[in-house]
Amino acid sequence: MRYFPLFMDLLNKAVLVVGGGEVACRKVESLVRAGASVTVVSPQVEPYIADLVQQGKCEWLQNFYSSECLTSKYVQVWATTNNPDLNHQVHNDAKNMGIMVNVVDDTPFCDFITPSMINRGRIQIAISSGGASPVLIRGIREKVESLLPMNLAIMADFASSKRNDIKNTYKTVDDRRKFWELFFRLPTVVDSKNNHELEKAYQKLKENKHEFVHGCTWVEFGDDVELLSLKALRLMQEAERVFYHKDCPFEFIDLVRRDAERELFKDIADVSDTITTLKQEGARVVVLIPQHFGEHRLVGACDTAVCLASEK
Repeated sequence: MRYFPLFMDLLNKAVLVVGGGEVACRKVESLVRAGASVTVVSPQVEPYIADLVQQGKCEWLQNFYSSECLTSKYVQVWATTNNPDLNHQVHNDAKNMGIMVNVVDDTPFCDFITPSMINRGRIQIAISSGGASPVLIRGIREKVESLLPMNLAIMADFASSKRNDIKNTYKTVDDRRKFWELFFRLPTVVDSKNNHELEKAYQKLKENKHEFVHGCTWVEFGDDVELLSLKALRLMQEAERVFYHKDCPFEFIDLVRRDAERELFKDIADVSDTITTLKQEGARVVVLIPQHFGEHRLVGACDTAVCLASEK
């Protein structure tokens, strides 16, 4: 993984964009939407940028770029001109001042790159190939876009509005997480069109006082991670603790929940007591085992097993 994925808070932060053409328009649009304080330096700008300036959404320095344009107040600099020499000058000036810089379409001169974005209000999904294949990424984005419902925005806003209420109802982080997992899987929530429908489902779920499911599930791994079932993936994403056999490929481990505690084992007997204790504490546990692994039958900690799909 060449690039570390990061969402940067640019609200009211000063950003300099060098250039006023079509490429600059795309960058300025995204920066303004993120709440950045954008300054564009260019002798001329496209009508779109001129309109933003007239609306007071960004500033325009109507001049050619010079090193004096760049000051320490800027947290980011974008070089978007069609003049490589000028773009590289901007890069050198920014590096000398310790400011993050992006030279558009010139990856070796970028401290960061921008992914392809999918926006559903508060929900943002970033997809990147590290600059290797924008066309491939565009195809992936189209596929993901077709799968994501438009009501994700109202669902995210609703969940944000209930943060304090849910903290008063469920005292632990784990219980709050389990509540939201149940909530967002409700058919009425999945098909919701407004806050009224979400509120009705929310209150009903709270009143039912659900007993959250916990336990231990064994998930088989093999050579092909794509043979994992949807159920296995869901359980791996829900588990608080994950134990994995020493031969488990990283591709399987990488699919578990990011904040789950992970522990390697060589012999299942070494962790069976820990698994039993975790079950008693109400934790959700997943154990990644090799295919046809019979040793787990000797351990009384397993509730269910999810077998890897057989290869055809």
